[in-house]
Amino acid sequence: MMDYAGLVGFALATTAYLVFSLLLFAARNTSVFAKWLLVTTGITILANLAATMQVELGYSLQWVLLADGVKIACWSVLILLCNTELSSIKFILRNYYIRQYLSVWAILMAVSWCASYLLNYSYEYLFLLFIILNLWALVLVEQLFRSANSQVRWAIWPLVIAVATVALFDFVMYAQATMVGAIDFKFWYSRGFIAMAVVPLLLISTRRIRNGDVRIFVSRNVVFYSSMLMIAGAYLLVMALAGYVLNYLGGEWGSMLSIGFLLLASIVLVVLLITESLRKRVKVFIAKNFFANKYEYRDEWLNLIELIETTSAQNYYQMATKIMTSKIGADHGAIVKRVTSKQCKVQFSSGFSIDQQMKQQLVDVSQYAEKKRWIIDIAEYEKAPSIYDGLQLDLAVFKQNNIRIIVPIHIGKAFYGLFIFTDSKKIKALNWEDRDLLFAIAKQLANFISLHEANDKLAESKQFDAFNRMSAFLVHDLKNIQAQLSLISSNAEKHRDNPAFIDDVFETVDSATGRLDKVLSQLRNKQVEAKTSKPVDLGDVISRVVAQRNVIKPKVDFDIIGNCVLSLNDETFFSVMNHLIQNAQEATKTDGWVKVTLQSTALDAIIKIEDNGLGMSKEFIEKRLFKAFDTTKGNAGMGIGVYEAKQFIESRAGIIHVTSEEGKGTTFTIEIPINPVY
Repeated sequence: MMDYAGLVGFALATTAYLVFSLLLFAARNTSVFAKWLLVTTGITILANLAATMQVELGYSLQWVLLADGVKIACWSVLILLCNTELSSIKFILRNYYIRQYLSVWAILMAVSWCASYLLNYSYEYLFLLFIILNLWALVLVEQLFRSANSQVRWAIWPLVIAVATVALFDFVMYAQATMVGAIDFKFWYSRGFIAMAVVPLLLISTRRIRNGDVRIFVSRNVVFYSSMLMIAGAYLLVMALAGYVLNYLGGEWGSMLSIGFLLLASIVLVVLLITESLRKRVKVFIAKNFFANKYEYRDEWLNLIELIETTSAQNYYQMATKIMTSKIGADHGAIVKRVTSKQCKVQFSSGFSIDQQMKQQLVDVSQYAEKKRWIIDIAEYEKAPSIYDGLQLDLAVFKQNNIRIIVPIHIGKAFYGLFIFTDSKKIKALNWEDRDLLFAIAKQLANFISLHEANDKLAESKQFDAFNRMSAFLVHDLKNIQAQLSLISSNAEKHRDNPAFIDDVFETVDSATGRLDKVLSQLRNKQVEAKTSKPVDLGDVISRVVAQRNVIKPKVDFDIIGNCVLSLNDETFFSVMNHLIQNAQEATKTDGWVKVTLQSTALDAIIKIEDNGLGMSKEFIEKRLFKAFDTTKGNAGMGIGVYEAKQFIESRAGIIHVTSEEGKGTTFTIEIPINPVY
């Protein structure tokens, strides 16, 4: 029985390596690595064939050991080749490390066989020889793997495991044979099955290795079924070991317990192998790790950018839907945004309408998609709903709307909504690569949508900001007009019989009327009226401001040092000076003083507004004084007077700076260039 098992094992190993060599030969690769791998595979076939014939014909085991020794040398040289760059197979013996290995190997082989012959064909020295050779192979494998970088390790680890498995098994077998003086044929006959089991690993590694350019075409189905057989074999091996333990510990019932256990394990294995979810996971794992990607993601990325740039649409929701529709191959699509956990909103829909019943279904889908981040294929759900664990759909509703694919939309980690697409003949069953691509595109389009939504909100915010700024300036103008009229009212009873006062009243009312007309015009046009510049005598404007402000105390003293005419808007300049002087008066007691000085130099017009009022702290000047809408006057102020003054002066390439000391007063210094350079 054991002989038959050994015969089958070695025969299967011979067949497996023969198929492997045919695949290598069909690849027609001329690299050194590929050629030597073909040679090594051929020697392995001969070694397994010799073991097979030995079982059948019963000739001396030394011939099989001789073939095994050559086989170990070939695999060891293959490992050494992974760290060399040879242009031809004839240069192999020129490599120092390979030549050193083969020299020592030849000496050991010769010495061991001579010792065996001289000692009447004793096997002890041969067992010791194979312990050394297999241990040496393990050391070479370990050195190769340890010295490789992460990318190379990914390519060679199946090869490393395959060679190490065979070498380690033989090492243990020959070590036991050395101790007891004979080979345990239970181990010996298992060698064929071990050699056959590592062939799929060799297939994987030869496909991955790039240094040797070994590119063998192996279909995904071949690798899948080989992997399933390996999984089944490993499972049954473990179960057999457990059955042996039960047989050993069970006494009289041991055999029955082990047989029953193995039967139960076999049933579990069959159930696992026919389970669709397990098969799909294995297929995805194989496709991801052993085969080239279906899509070239760089090209897909560039194509997506081009589509975003060239796709015409009325809005960005329609554009995103059109791009996703073209990628999936659907006829129509829609984008739905989740508003709340119980409500969603259709942002765009083409070719079909989403009724209330459908919206309710999409709310449930949204909860599932947010949690699982999984693309839903309605056709797949109909055939195998267990794949979508926790998802309950009313298929009649989806079929009525001809909906086929639902893609979740995430912006970062936040769930945004869903892409929905109708069925068509172009849509095929989605595999993992299709899902990864669609999910990546959906995420990029989600960022595209989010950016445009943010731009819309920013534009709206800017519109409101512009309107608020306009309103603030208009209210500020109204406040100044109201202050002018208030001065008339407060002084009317005292000066109503004074003809000069009456003239000032009419002049002030006329000025206020003109300014009110402009305010009303700005309100009707919903924008601040453009200011025009013209040559203005600064001394004349400031004199008019001072005359208007001197109706209240403290009085303002004005000194002019040199005439100064600049091109600017006189109304805005009047308003700015009026506000700054008014602030100085309001900060100063009635028995205090306010001084305004205009000085003209060759470069600048310098205006100083000084008072001995309350003063300001350094922190207030730095952080609050020129900040818009920040006021110390409560509801009586808008907080834009000094801000407006700064904006106006800086628009004329001027500067305004303030020095102040609390309790002692403040000085505003304005410097406006005569010939500004912008």
